[in-house]
Amino acid sequence: MRKKLRIPLPVIVEGKYDKNTLSQILDATILTTGGFAIFNSKEKQALLRRLCKDGAIVLTDSDGGGRQIRAFLSSILPKESIHPLYIPEIRGKERRKSAPSKSGTLGVEGMEADLLYELFLPLSGGVQEKKGDPITKTDFFVCGLTGAENATLRRDALANALSLPSGMGATPLLAAVNLLLSREEFFACVRSLFPDITVS
Repeated sequence: MRKKLRIPLPVIVEGKYDKNTLSQILDATILTTGGFAIFNSKEKQALLRRLCKDGAIVLTDSDGGGRQIRAFLSSILPKESIHPLYIPEIRGKERRKSAPSKSGTLGVEGMEADLLYELFLPLSGGVQEKKGDPITKTDFFVCGLTGAENATLRRDALANALSLPSGMGATPLLAAVNLLLSREEFFACVRSLFPDITVS
């Protein structure tokens, strides 16, 4: 049996089924938002602030609801302390459900254990800051990922190349890209995806 990954930071997910899934592969403090209940629960918000004051890993579903919860967490926790992880968009239905979700994609609870294990593996020794200069909002603009007529399509293409969900706004995508790629790797990826963009 594979040894569980020790994750030093708390992991925030949406619900108990997500927590149960992650508990099979992680040795970590796993906290739940109770779905949308977090919006109105001052007690839950206070608990998350207290337990996550030194940082937290946030993993929500890839659908609209997951994005809303992720955005809300970013508003109540220090942004610099949040380390976002994203599951890929995979069509399907969780076994316990009688019908697929509104988006038709699997949530955290429906992800294969091997996929989640690989997702968390780089964080098992703690969250490491990438060396070198970060990728900036200006870089996104220069690369046509913001401010351009087809910026949304370009962001979706970049997200797909990195196994991130589509429909991500510029700010969350930028945060995710900074966790995944160095500045040099980002520009190399952009050049391969968008040959019309000239970047150094």
